[in-house]
Amino acid sequence: MQNFKEDFDSLVAKTSLSDGVDRRGFLKTALGTGFAAAVLPVSAQNVVKTDTDGLTAGEVSITVKGQKVPVYRAQPEGKTNLPVVLVISEIFGVHEHIADVARRFAKLGYLALAPDLFIRQGNPLKYTSIPELQKDIISKVPDGQVMGDLDAVVAYAKDNGGNTDKLGITGFCWGGRITWLYAAHNPKVKAGVAWYGRLVGEKSELAPEHPVDIGATLKTPVLGLYGGKDGGIPLDTVEKMKAELAKGSSKSEFVVFPNSGHAFHADYRPSFVEADAKEGWKRCTEWFKTHGVA
Repeated sequence: MQNFKEDFDSLVAKTSLSDGVDRRGFLKTALGTGFAAAVLPVSAQNVVKTDTDGLTAGEVSITVKGQKVPVYRAQPEGKTNLPVVLVISEIFGVHEHIADVARRFAKLGYLALAPDLFIRQGNPLKYTSIPELQKDIISKVPDGQVMGDLDAVVAYAKDNGGNTDKLGITGFCWGGRITWLYAAHNPKVKAGVAWYGRLVGEKSELAPEHPVDIGATLKTPVLGLYGGKDGGIPLDTVEKMKAELAKGSSKSEFVVFPNSGHAFHADYRPSFVEADAKEGWKRCTEWFKTHGVA
């Protein structure tokens, strides 16, 4: 496995995309390709592209209670007994950026799996409006359904070259919230890294609890990577989560990047902050290594 301190830039190569990107060129149908219409135009000059040299990468399918769930998989070619990392998308689904993150982990020796957790509710890539996407798809996804799908992905990993005794999870925005919840749900998870995931919220039938509600009982160490200028996740909610975590024994930690807002790791968006994205990635991989996910 490569050194976890290896420079971020050596793992990925910039694409040759120009700024004036044709929307039709980005809207693909295969999992892990293209970008959601809601985030176009893409800031192409920053987009990172990790190649598949030495990897097995692409879409696989698992069946959960009769429903086929597509999963983007990336792993070192021909290798088994691999540490496993679940990569959980933002509300925009498993598009090119999420697939690239999976390939970055694969280059480090992981079996990385990014499931389409919205498959029953619709295709987020097609939506041009974030509010409509939230209303039509995201608001209708039950947390219990997500937990069950992730359990099935872990079972797939165990049967397909993964060592689930070395299981980690990371996620972005919507996926950051899921990272906290799944770390509490599945005791097999050794560590999690939540990138700017919402911590509080109103309880509902579909979302019966939020990260702040499980903080005191959480046992898995989770690293929270948050932006100090994130208007959607006020720092007082981070402090609330810290207070709940202090009641328990998970040894979770937060890193707040004071100069970043939301989605600072998203290299395809104007919110991208390169220095903090690199530092966050370094802390993410080191966190996994420290806590037995390597």
